[in-house]
Amino acid sequence: MCRPLPGRLRRRTGRLGEVDSVKHWRALIVLGTAQFLMVLDTSVMNVSISQLVEDFDTEVTAIQAVITLYALVMAAFMIIGGRCGDILGRRRMFLLGLVVYGVGSALTAAAPTLWVLTLGWSVIEGLGAAMVLPAMAALVAESYRGKDRAVAYAVIGGLAGAGIAVGPLLGGWVTTYLTWRLVFAGEVVVVVAVLLCRRVIAESPRTGPRPRLDGVGAALSAAGLGLGVLGVLQSSTWGWVQPRNPPFTVLGFAPTLFVVGAGAAVLALFRHWERRREHQGADPLVHLSLLGRPVLRSGLMTLLSQNLILLGLFFTIPLYLQVVQGFDAFETGLRLLPVSATMLVTSLSASSLGRVWGPRRVVRLALATLAAAIVWLLATIDPVIDDTQFAGAMALLGVGVGLLASQLGNVVQSGVGEEERSEAGGLQFTAQNLGSALGTALIGSILIGALAHAFTTQVADNSQLSEETREEVGVALQAGITFVATDQVRSAAERAGLPPSEVDAVADSYASAQLDGLKAAILATGGIALASFLVTPHLPTARDSRPRQPDADAPAGATGSTR
Repeated sequence: MCRPLPGRLRRRTGRLGEVDSVKHWRALIVLGTAQFLMVLDTSVMNVSISQLVEDFDTEVTAIQAVITLYALVMAAFMIIGGRCGDILGRRRMFLLGLVVYGVGSALTAAAPTLWVLTLGWSVIEGLGAAMVLPAMAALVAESYRGKDRAVAYAVIGGLAGAGIAVGPLLGGWVTTYLTWRLVFAGEVVVVVAVLLCRRVIAESPRTGPRPRLDGVGAALSAAGLGLGVLGVLQSSTWGWVQPRNPPFTVLGFAPTLFVVGAGAAVLALFRHWERRREHQGADPLVHLSLLGRPVLRSGLMTLLSQNLILLGLFFTIPLYLQVVQGFDAFETGLRLLPVSATMLVTSLSASSLGRVWGPRRVVRLALATLAAAIVWLLATIDPVIDDTQFAGAMALLGVGVGLLASQLGNVVQSGVGEEERSEAGGLQFTAQNLGSALGTALIGSILIGALAHAFTTQVADNSQLSEETREEVGVALQAGITFVATDQVRSAAERAGLPPSEVDAVADSYASAQLDGLKAAILATGGIALASFLVTPHLPTARDSRPRQPDADAPAGATGSTR
């Protein structure tokens, strides 16, 4: 019979266990910092829209394009980044991507013009993120097992929530009292700190032959996604069917649907090319058979919906707060704090719900919560904001997004085998960033389209305006409309020589149209939340999520590679 260990030795053994536990999670801190950094960027940009418009003497639609391009570059190159991680090594790809990201952040901080900002932030930082994020997802998946993996992905989701929480407040304060450039300069410092801690990141040794990059597939996927999002982004300027202000027309129609259709055709060609390479035994860019797995496909579609809703709202709501209500960036950040705080707390605390209720039920609860929050939010869009009601709606919105974030990363990574981690990570972040790009582009397009329609209707029906004024407004609308402060519309009407009564009538019509446009855009995100229920039937249930074998990494049916 073994004797108990002496008290001193027991205490020493306990301390060693604590040290091992700290080491076990140290890599997650470093990897999660990268996730935090990538999310921080977008939230800072969203809350600084008005200041960026002023600093670069441009329009809201131009900043919308910059934000969309960042997400689009990530979406277009995320699968490629995941594949390069398989070829070069995930740890090496993670570190190399951080270097690229740091260079982009430095260029963004010093950007003298909008074009340099676009190059540094949208392109270089976007490429760096496309290298970092799939590798990060794969490294987390291979570093943790079973319950630890679910906790790890909840922490990653929580750090994403922290980025969204800190971004509006930090970005708003720095933008209002100093300059938004300091945020990006600080990112360079954080990147250097992460690179100095690189030794804590371990990687499993490679097994099997080194895959090769499918260059043709990479070009086709990037071109297809790029054309599709470009068409949606430009729809607010070009028009969907009737040409508004396009650079060219196709058979008398706006080019928007033709560009989107060209993107769909290129993606169909990409699908054909990838299947052909698989049949020939060559390495494809992505094994499309992965998308045949119902759990993985549902997880990816829900991720796309989540980011479409979130980024659509995070583009629309700051416009309401800054342009309509006249708040500065810091005041805007304060009013976005409830959604960020509740998202962070919920995503960290709700990971265990997936094991009790099953991811499917949690995701459906999340979507219902999002729909309720959006209905509540719609009721707060008034000329004078009710801060209490607005804060409540935003807090509920954060709960819904946090519930989604607590489940989906683990669902996607648990649906594949060990050799498919980078590929699944590429698909995961492609879905997320495609949702982000479409959210900013599509919801922004709906906002501008609804604004133009409402303004046209109200001007036409306003008996206080003369026929000549209505024609002048109609001509101005044909040249394009953007989301600006009512005072700018008033000043433009005064410069046009309108009498004071008509100046007031035009300004009031525009102010009313602003609210109509905002409500239409927010309502569209609610429709997306409800439509997302259609992709949830194949998500795992509580029974599916219980381990059935000694290796608890994956649910039944997802334990190996089925290519």
